[in-house]
Amino acid sequence: MDIRKVCIYCASSTIIAPIYINHAKTLAAEMANNQIEMVFGGSRTGLMGILADEMNKLNGRSIGIMPNFMKDVEWHHKNLTEMIWVDTMAERKEKMIEDVDAVITLPGGCGTMEEFMETLSLKRLGLFTAPMIILNSGGFYDPLIDLLEAMIRENFLSEKHSQMWEVVAQPEDIMPAIIRSKPWDSSAKSFALVQ
Repeated sequence: MDIRKVCIYCASSTIIAPIYINHAKTLAAEMANNQIEMVFGGSRTGLMGILADEMNKLNGRSIGIMPNFMKDVEWHHKNLTEMIWVDTMAERKEKMIEDVDAVITLPGGCGTMEEFMETLSLKRLGLFTAPMIILNSGGFYDPLIDLLEAMIRENFLSEKHSQMWEVVAQPEDIMPAIIRSKPWDSSAKSFALVQ
């Protein structure tokens, strides 16, 4: 599989543990060194800002996507390959996953969870088909993984749906996980309903 462009969901918070920062820097190096373009929320702060800064240092390409209202408070990163302005948060999410080869979810808050869950719902319906990788830095996403497994166990998702995502513990494992991801296509809508 040829990985050209990935979407990353992650935190804008600046008060975070060093493990999350280090993992973001490592991932940025992996992308830049392999000429993989990054699409992200466009913020200058938190893991988003760290990813963009590292990509810049290594001559990587970064595309930020942000709603216009965030411009007023200068949340946007001002040194990206490209900044795309949209009108709404919904447009932002739609644009972020357009023509990407994978979605990678790093630790984050409610915005990160919203993005991840919406994309997962689209994948369940066969409307998004690229690999989805969860970077479980330091066990941060253990509760989410437990919840996803409970959804399967309690028949809110089927066993087949466990193939929609893959969990890795280290940023170096992300690209191999994307490459080995099981194929997914629009036929997923045929088993979206658990019955």
